[in-house]
Amino acid sequence: MPTTFEYKVRDRSGNLVTGQLVGDSELLVLQKLREQGLTPIEVRKANAGLRMEINLRPGQVKLKDLAVFCRQFATMVNSGLPILRALAILSEQTASKELAKILVQVRTDVEQGSSLSGALAKHPKAFNDLFVAMIRAGETGGVLDEVLLDVADTIETEVELRRKIKSAMTYPVVVVILVVLIMAAMLLFIVPQFETIYASLGSSLPLPTRILLGASKLVRTYWWLVVLGAIGARYAFRRYKRTPAGRAQVDALKIRVPVFGPLFHKVALARFSSTFGMLLKSGVPILQAMEIVKETVNNQVIARAVEDVKGSVREGESIAKPLAKHAVFPPMVVQMLSVGEETGAVDTMLDKVAQFYNQEVEATVDALTSLIEPLLIAVIGGAVGAAVIALYMPMFNIINLIK
Repeated sequence: MPTTFEYKVRDRSGNLVTGQLVGDSELLVLQKLREQGLTPIEVRKANAGLRMEINLRPGQVKLKDLAVFCRQFATMVNSGLPILRALAILSEQTASKELAKILVQVRTDVEQGSSLSGALAKHPKAFNDLFVAMIRAGETGGVLDEVLLDVADTIETEVELRRKIKSAMTYPVVVVILVVLIMAAMLLFIVPQFETIYASLGSSLPLPTRILLGASKLVRTYWWLVVLGAIGARYAFRRYKRTPAGRAQVDALKIRVPVFGPLFHKVALARFSSTFGMLLKSGVPILQAMEIVKETVNNQVIARAVEDVKGSVREGESIAKPLAKHAVFPPMVVQMLSVGEETGAVDTMLDKVAQFYNQEVEATVDALTSLIEPLLIAVIGGAVGAAVIALYMPMFNIINLIK
């Protein structure tokens, strides 16, 4: 039965190298290490019991850690360091435990004859199709260090983009939660006090007051049903979103929703342009690049448009002409691609489009941040104010009711 062995060896330069290797026995592992020109110092079975860890998200590696890995890997490759030794060093010094485990497995696969891109492709949760395709292009063209730097730039841009979107979305989410908590507190604790007072008056109440009292009674009596309903709705929505039809409808709604729709649209266009441009720049064939873009753009509306364009390109058409048929791509994008095809610089034009939309995202986020605050203050005031007015409406006629 194959077992994982830990080893310490000296390479041909006399440097100490550690790692892991899978083998049927210690003797076979020693033989394999010697065949690779390494001098074994120590070989022992990996102690799985001491290394057992609880990982709730296996295979998940942070984008920041990937960006650092790419930059360090590029520096080592550019300096002439062998890939195996670079992977060994990176697995030891990375701050991500999950990435360290993956790099040990990648190094083992490369030792056994696999290409670097093939070894990375075995870990799709850490290295997506775009990452693997870029590494494969770098291996084929002999420019692995340049490709790694391009990938690092793209990942860092993506991290910054996500940070800006989160900063724009955090305030509204917090305010919505605050409104829900305030309304729940009113319905559970404040409204029942007024209900007792109004019951003793023995007169019909205004419609808004009756609605508020009914909502309070419903929440107090069937609170468990409300909670279960909210959890069930969230679960059903997530299940529906995972289906192809649900994902397409949700993505279409995201780019049309008021206020945030234009932001999501620009983010999707920036991701499409930067990914497509980087793949073409690295020498990935156009049809393969479109397939990767379709899988990594993270928006089904654009993904379906890319699939349609891919079919047209396969039949010999240009990119810009079929792209113009899809309203999700603004005329500016289509015209830039058309010029790029005419001049033979599609990748350059895509980079310019990506830069433009990244700047647009920054401007949109800044505008939303300044616009959302007064809007949400008005929402809070409106919600709480409407509840207070509904409670106090009978008070305007309280004297007549007492008489």
